[in-house]
Amino acid sequence: MARPIVTNTVIEALKKLQKGTILFVDDFLDFGNPESVKKALYRMEEKGLLIRLAHGIYLYPKTDKALGVLYPSAEEIAIAIAKRDRARIIPTGIQALNKLGLSTQIPLKVVFLTDGAARSIKIGKRTITFKKTSPKNLLAKGEISGLAIQALKSIGQHKIEDEVLIRLLTILKKEKKENILHDAKLAPAWINKILTGAAK
Repeated sequence: MARPIVTNTVIEALKKLQKGTILFVDDFLDFGNPESVKKALYRMEEKGLLIRLAHGIYLYPKTDKALGVLYPSAEEIAIAIAKRDRARIIPTGIQALNKLGLSTQIPLKVVFLTDGAARSIKIGKRTITFKKTSPKNLLAKGEISGLAIQALKSIGQHKIEDEVLIRLLTILKKEKKENILHDAKLAPAWINKILTGAAK
């Protein structure tokens, strides 16, 4: 059983946080050793104060009268993990296409490139995978142009349809030209050609 002092301290700390916050055991290690903190969080989960998303990952739930508990998206969870690990991430595949508005599909398996540890985390029916990559793939300056590179890679050079390309070029107009030109240098030759064309 967690010592009451640790549990009470964690509860007090929780009250100062915004509802909807994603939390980790590491966030409370100032209040006790890892075992005491884990037990305190477990007790708070039992009381309904926290929701366990995955091993060592909790949600301080925010609720809506009509919708019930508002769960974070896979990307919000991935960003929280990356922040904790001081790692950089970038969405790939369907997730990148989705963020750009080129797909309405919500993938159950999302993959992020990272310079942190490679791992997969199961959250309910969803899986978040962090794939170790070279620093070059995380050097994009523009959010839109960085996503465009990953989206185009996932589609493939010979599978991209004209309609998708036109939409992507329209979206790229929202990105700074200097960012597009910088990021084009990081991309394969065929993607470089698309990006430099968009920056004209």
